Amino acid sequence: MAQLFEYIDTLNSPYEAFWVDSHNENDPNRPHWHYYMELIYVISGTLDAECEQKKATLGPGDFAIFHPKMIHTVYPTDTQPYRYGVLKFDISRLSISNSYTPRLRTLFENARQTSSAEVFFRAGQIAHLRPEGTFATCVRELESKEYGYDMVVHSQLCALLVGLVRIWRGEGLDTTEAIPTSADATSIDSITEYIDEHSQEPLLVEDLAARCNMSYSYFARNFKQIYGRSCKEYIEFVRICKAEELLLFTDFDLSYISQETGFSDCSHLIKIFKKWKGITPKQYKLRKVSK
Repeated sequence: MAQLFEYIDTLNSPYEAFWVDSHNENDPNRPHWHYYMELIYVISGTLDAECEQKKATLGPGDFAIFHPKMIHTVYPTDTQPYRYGVLKFDISRLSISNSYTPRLRTLFENARQTSSAEVFFRAGQIAHLRPEGTFATCVRELESKEYGYDMVVHSQLCALLVGLVRIWRGEGLDTTEAIPTSADATSIDSITEYIDEHSQEPLLVEDLAARCNMSYSYFARNFKQIYGRSCKEYIEFVRICKAEELLLFTDFDLSYISQETGFSDCSHLIKIFKKWKGITPKQYKLRKVSK
């Protein structure tokens, strides 16, 4: 029997955005779950969607949200043409910090546990959020990967998710209950957020495990199961991604880049960069600039 778990490479693809239509995707989407949050927006045709105990038939303009770890499936209702957009992302990477608003991850975890927070939305409920534009922008930015694409995708997703929270609040969701306690402020599901924010600092796997109130071995095993890589590899990859952007979009030298991205020195940066990219930072920049 096929497993329901769908592996997604959260290291290389913290965001995914694409279109699905009847011309290139004819088979029904089998039931599955993953650690990403998934959003579905119907452009044309009708789809049957199921999410654990909830079911709905979605038409043009309708929308669905599948929380992480929720078993769900989407498949065409009939033989008519259809088209819909898909957004998948690690909600722990979307952080909005101020004096009163909890993390988006915390808000949506609270919503998942509340029966009044629906996962299916009709076109009239969300038309003011202009989701089609959000999906189109995210697809375009992730395909082009031009300067600042990740910030654009981040802002688009945050705006859409905050809009959904406002709808839930209007239907009775109490967001004050979503404020995390110190005991659950950091978990293995949110530790990537901490790594991203502190990647320029010394990070030890032992310390990260302690933040999650886990032993080193238990943390390491569960981290690899969720993210598909060891925690040490994840930290390296985050730093390499940040170094890559500085190489492509600034004129900073390697000494500055290594300091800003958490490497001990230039030699360390070059060694780890070559491990992940197969070439040195200088070769990588020359290759990209020449294209």
